[in-house]
Amino acid sequence: MIVRTLDEITDTDADVKSENWRSKRIVLAKEGVGFSVHETTLYAGTESFFWYANHIEAVFITSGEGEIEDLGTGEVHPLRPGSLYLLNDHDKHKVRPRTDITCVCVFNPPVTGREVHDADGVYPLVTEPEAAAV
Repeated sequence: MIVRTLDEITDTDADVKSENWRSKRIVLAKEGVGFSVHETTLYAGTESFFWYANHIEAVFITSGEGEIEDLGTGEVHPLRPGSLYLLNDHDKHKVRPRTDITCVCVFNPPVTGREVHDADGVYPLVTEPEAAAV
């Protein structure tokens, strides 16, 4: 069993910060469970472009409000606590928080924590050696 708190992750290598967002990576590929889990805060008044060409991501909003734009269709959807969006088709998208948005994100395949968005908003597919069975 793995038990972690956000306090344990804060200001470690698993606490990744950018100008537009902060992502605390709670479960990573090294755990060997097939997904990663992050708590991410998207900052009010920003606009972030993302395209997870190598990952599927589910995002559950726990606080804050804003919108997400599907760049493939032009559709804009409101985001508020209780909303979930699933990028099941590697959807290119923009997120525009009106207030700080806090969300829980799940990635498959899992991220290692070392990924950096490239110019296209893509995380490269970085792999970890399989976790040892206990």
